[in-house]
Amino acid sequence: MAQSLARMETQRGRAEYVPNPSFANSGHAWLKFLRHYGPVPRADNMFDETLQRLARRQQIAPIDFQHPKQAEIADCFNRATADPVSVILTGTAGDGKTHLCRQVWKALRGSDDDWASDNPYLTIGFEYPKDRTTWPQSAEPRLYRSVKIHFIRDLSGWAPQQGAEWDVAKEALLQKFCHSLFSSDSDEIFLIAANDGQLIESFRRLNGTPDVKRARQVFEDLLVEDRQEQTGVRLKFFNLSRASSAVLFDRAIEQFLAHPGWDELKQGVPAENDVFGPKCPIRQNYELLGTPLVRARLRSLLELCDYNGLHVPVRQILLLLTNAVLGHPDVGQHLMLPGDVPKVIAAGTVSKASIYNNIFGANLSDIRRQSITIFDFLERFQIGSETSNRVDNLLIFGDGDENLGDYFANFIEKDKFYGADDRFYAAKHEYIEGTSEDEENDNAFLQMLVAQRRGLFFKIPKDAEVELNLWELTVFRFAGEYLDEVVAVLKRGGVVKRPLVSHLVKGLNRVFTGMLINSDRELFLATSGNYSQAKVSRILVERVSVEPSKGEKVILRVDPASGRVLLSVFFAPDNYVDFNLTLIRYEFLLRIAIEGALPASFSRECYEDLLAFKSQLIAAYSKRQAKEESPSGSTISLMLLSLTELGTPDPRAVEIMP
Repeated sequence: MAQSLARMETQRGRAEYVPNPSFANSGHAWLKFLRHYGPVPRADNMFDETLQRLARRQQIAPIDFQHPKQAEIADCFNRATADPVSVILTGTAGDGKTHLCRQVWKALRGSDDDWASDNPYLTIGFEYPKDRTTWPQSAEPRLYRSVKIHFIRDLSGWAPQQGAEWDVAKEALLQKFCHSLFSSDSDEIFLIAANDGQLIESFRRLNGTPDVKRARQVFEDLLVEDRQEQTGVRLKFFNLSRASSAVLFDRAIEQFLAHPGWDELKQGVPAENDVFGPKCPIRQNYELLGTPLVRARLRSLLELCDYNGLHVPVRQILLLLTNAVLGHPDVGQHLMLPGDVPKVIAAGTVSKASIYNNIFGANLSDIRRQSITIFDFLERFQIGSETSNRVDNLLIFGDGDENLGDYFANFIEKDKFYGADDRFYAAKHEYIEGTSEDEENDNAFLQMLVAQRRGLFFKIPKDAEVELNLWELTVFRFAGEYLDEVVAVLKRGGVVKRPLVSHLVKGLNRVFTGMLINSDRELFLATSGNYSQAKVSRILVERVSVEPSKGEKVILRVDPASGRVLLSVFFAPDNYVDFNLTLIRYEFLLRIAIEGALPASFSRECYEDLLAFKSQLIAAYSKRQAKEESPSGSTISLMLLSLTELGTPDPRAVEIMP
């Protein structure tokens, strides 16, 4: 029983886990433990500690994997050739701050009993060996000199409530921390974990000594500028909310699927209606989650969240995976336990446990689903609500269509768990024939269509994406193109195809001028005279060449620091403006370029962001003009922009007497 664990103390004094063959029904115990990762009511504070205690008590190994920043954070406390520095871990709730603190504590050989306490503040000392010849090469840590390390693993549990006075000793400790950041001879360093809002607020409430004010400014600068350090400050600053959700997903799902608890559930030959038997929806969901196609599509959604500026914390990813496998709307807390499986099978409601619905939180109440970050983010794709004529023809008429029949058979008919069952066929017949006068029955069939569309999003293979218009199942019709033809190309050092850049330029021109301009070889900067953000701008300021010409160009590139896709407009090699080309902005521009109108389904924020970008471009142009000699003359020449019948720009010069 690989995952049935008993605690033992190693010679080093650190707690480890070994198999406990006497632990009965450990597979069932694993499912009960897994449920705690799901969307069940709980306090978010110290979530990692709660799970660790529960794991020890129930002798179950928790889901554990290395955070992408873990090695870099650990190196801050393993500096054999450099002076040790303090570390701040910040980010959103669930980003793994406490977990990373615990990894550092373990590396420093801190006591498990001390860590298991509820005290948010712990300390540990490191004595530098006087005789380095006796220091084993494998010894950890290898700090540069003796230091005392202060751990504040939860700043919200350390700082007083809003409006309350600081405890004298606690405030003194944070004052000492601020001083240590600017003192090269301090023999004390700190590791502090805090949500970004709590971090700034807590230090703002401290007595404003010069060190505190200076430290506060450093924190704000590092947050805003997305940097890890500042010259002359003994601090490494890790904002965990900058980590890629897609990379976190890769690591989380690998360990989730590989947990030995699943192997124990497979042991023996489960009865047909038992947990992990042939009819068990938990087993079906687990196996579907492990298929390359489902994993790839789910990863694509999280990657698109990244490129829309939506960060998904580790805890939310584990919640998503757990809900995907255990979700069912008719069981307690909407997550199946072992005892629920026979009841669900007997009731004939296995289809309600569909992983394709659970991924979007459809097993939860509307209020509960809307309060959970990951489901809020995924809801923005509108998968299931969005569709195309081809997809709905496949679902409704596909079983009798010679062109769509094979797709219907492969994706719907052959799926004995979540495909077309007797209820689906009966409801479809009534819907097509119009024999039902019961509006509730029609609504039930429409909900079945939503579920089947969601299923198709995870079933349509890569080679059929274009033919079946996969991404029309989402509100982002160009999302697949964005991932494959923009992000993937730029990441491998390639150049985005000219037609895609042309579409973006045409969309920009239409926003910048407010006219249905068809030019894509030049970027037209125009104003209404004294207002650059007018809806219609006919006074041409400048035309920027898209292809490289005399220092001008328009390109797509990746920001090496943040990984964001940038649309960059160059006036000269040292004079350019970057625009963060998020997924939603890409979709917005392409729809304008192709459909010729502002998409009503998008917020006004995209439009305003583009007008702000135009203002930045005009400012950069003015900067270039300031370096050039101003033309002399008694008249002012303006270029009025008009369009031909084909939408071709037709600028005309007009001279005005001053």
